[in-house]
Amino acid sequence: MQIPDGALPMLVTLAARFGIHSLRAPSLALRTARALAALDAEMTVTDAQLQEAAELVYPSRATMMPTEAEDEDETPPETPEPDQANAPDTDRDQSLTDLPDDILVSAIAALLPPDILDRLAAKSTRPANAAGSGAGDRRRGNRRGRPLPSRPGHPSAQARIDPIATLRAAAPWQTLRRTGRNADRALVILPSDIRIKRFEDRSDRLLIFTVDASGSAAVARLAEAKGAVELMLTQAYARRDQVALLAFRGTGTDTLLPPTRSLVQAKRRLASLPGGGGTPLASGLMAAGDLAQLARGRGLTPMLVLLTDGRANIPLTGDPDRATANDDATRIAASLRAQGISGVLVDTSNRPTDTARTIAVALGARYLALPRADAHGISTAVTSALGA
Repeated sequence: MQIPDGALPMLVTLAARFGIHSLRAPSLALRTARALAALDAEMTVTDAQLQEAAELVYPSRATMMPTEAEDEDETPPETPEPDQANAPDTDRDQSLTDLPDDILVSAIAALLPPDILDRLAAKSTRPANAAGSGAGDRRRGNRRGRPLPSRPGHPSAQARIDPIATLRAAAPWQTLRRTGRNADRALVILPSDIRIKRFEDRSDRLLIFTVDASGSAAVARLAEAKGAVELMLTQAYARRDQVALLAFRGTGTDTLLPPTRSLVQAKRRLASLPGGGGTPLASGLMAAGDLAQLARGRGLTPMLVLLTDGRANIPLTGDPDRATANDDATRIAASLRAQGISGVLVDTSNRPTDTARTIAVALGARYLALPRADAHGISTAVTSALGA
């Protein structure tokens, strides 16, 4: 089947104007145009078939609406005058190259959902304080998990057909479809009847305990955190949680316990806990953020449990400066909130002040004032706050 020379560049340019940066969409649109030409028993793809293919493929993949400025900037260059001998063929190629004009763009834009920008914004953002799920984020797939209602789709290696739902969708139309060539068929199923199986699973959750190990009360705080971690680990198998422990003191942060469910490993790593020195709260928050990003890359849902009095005095530079340290901690906390990392801040000071509450607000975390809480109190409060 013959494809005009200007067809593929036209489809690529048109895809870019709708924010489609993958070459799969233009390739699929070209294959669709060839299929439409085959259905029409034609040996050459026409302008109408290319337009119909673009209208079928691009609206569901568009991520932006084309603007007038983009329309002006992306106007295809003019082609030189063709020779008289090749006038019929080049005129046909010229019209195909000029297809991505205002008419074609408007035709595809008319098929886009009216709230496409709102949908994209809602999909790309997640409330920073969206704690309370009791488990990891929901993940939709087609292989495992709790069954969800089937949806129309196209079968593939990753998408399996739901036979019952497909037959249920096709059944009401059988009388109307048994006409002409289909009169002797017992069952007529169209591509629009196909339903794809869907399932919903939850990712594992990672609780990142970030503990203030500075000052004279460090030993007590670390002992409370150790007990809380061990209590959380005893329930990890039932809730599919993993637990990690970070301790910040002096000028940096130590990873005392990498993400794990092993209670034996936790006790071994928590056997000796360092303490004393300054309060590099910004360093602890940054280390927790880095660990959360690694956890997300492994398919986990990170949640932060911060135990501190909020009185930072060591900034990221390492030089003692309380004002700069508070600014760094607030800035990094706001950055973690923008990344959608939820959690709880446990104020461990004997007399809670607004310092830790300010960090909690910047972090978008729930604030709990527990100046004299033991391991059971911290574990119970954190479990309740995270909705487990």
